[in-house]
Amino acid sequence: NEEDLYAGIEHRQSDEVYQCLKLVSRPGCEKIVRYAFEYARVNGRKRVTCMTKDNIMKLTDGLFHQVFNEIAKEYPDIASDHMIIDIGAARLATRPETFDVIVTLNLYGDIISDIVAEVTGSVGLGGSANIGDHCAMFEAVHGSAPDISGQGIANPSGLLLAAVMMLVHIGQGEVAEKIHNAWLATLEDGVHTGDIYHEKVSELKVGTDAFAQAVIDRLGRVPQRFAPVAYAGGSPIAVAGRVSTLHPSRKELTGVDVFLHWRGRPDVLGPQLAALDGDGLTLSMVTNRGVKVYPDGLPETFCTDHWRCRFQAPPGKTVTRAQVLSLLMRVGNADLDFVKTEHLYTFDGQTGFSLGQGQ
Repeated sequence: NEEDLYAGIEHRQSDEVYQCLKLVSRPGCEKIVRYAFEYARVNGRKRVTCMTKDNIMKLTDGLFHQVFNEIAKEYPDIASDHMIIDIGAARLATRPETFDVIVTLNLYGDIISDIVAEVTGSVGLGGSANIGDHCAMFEAVHGSAPDISGQGIANPSGLLLAAVMMLVHIGQGEVAEKIHNAWLATLEDGVHTGDIYHEKVSELKVGTDAFAQAVIDRLGRVPQRFAPVAYAGGSPIAVAGRVSTLHPSRKELTGVDVFLHWRGRPDVLGPQLAALDGDGLTLSMVTNRGVKVYPDGLPETFCTDHWRCRFQAPPGKTVTRAQVLSLLMRVGNADLDFVKTEHLYTFDGQTGFSLGQGQ
């Protein structure tokens, strides 16, 4: 909840363009990926599937995929594979039985958890957990559902199964097993809330309180058609303190992306910026919404009022922050409104920034 687009860092930068920063850290990736493999091992699962969009977001989602591959090697008893998130979500909707444990970034996980809940019958069935190093919080996956609050018609299954997850987390597997099996027995007896009620399979349509009472009445029973659940006891899965410590990289500044709020054509802006070259920095490209428009851009590219202008040192050369500041002074003196900058670094000689589309 603290990374990916859920970091919630957003800015309006021009009349037409807003941005949201996607932050992905190696420690964050390591913790959630390791938790997924530990969860699979504790619960007798056979495979962990990683889902990302690293064919597009090669650095952020690429890091998540890279960490997944690294950690998967530590669990030879568990199979692992990777899918691009869009086809993965589609397969979840049509062939959910082909998956076991899935680990992914926050936004994707938020979306596909609702997909799989709906595939089972209703988003009201899904429980969720937020598990940190020092505490954990459990809730229904759908949140507060204010549109049906106080009407007595909500399906309490999501909250109930979140409580089951909590009991398993704190080592009370036997209690969780008893409640979960009673819930399954209630469903197979055809006692259903309105969101999953169907004339052909349901026996009784009930509200929130009646469904909860039906589960209570079946405590101690196990389902006959559904597979009964069985939970192991034990301590919560712990991954704190198991994050790798990386050596500091050789970090070198090789250029800067200057973002401008400007109205006009790229063939006008490009030469104006190129005239600001100097002090070891040269304009290498201008992009609009990520697409290269100067030099040699395509004239049909639709442009907004937000431009990324990349200035770089010659290959093999580095620049100083003072040189970047000098460039920004020249940009400002040219009456160009720069709204953001991003330094272009290499780390141990590896490029730490993406190329422009068409570059």
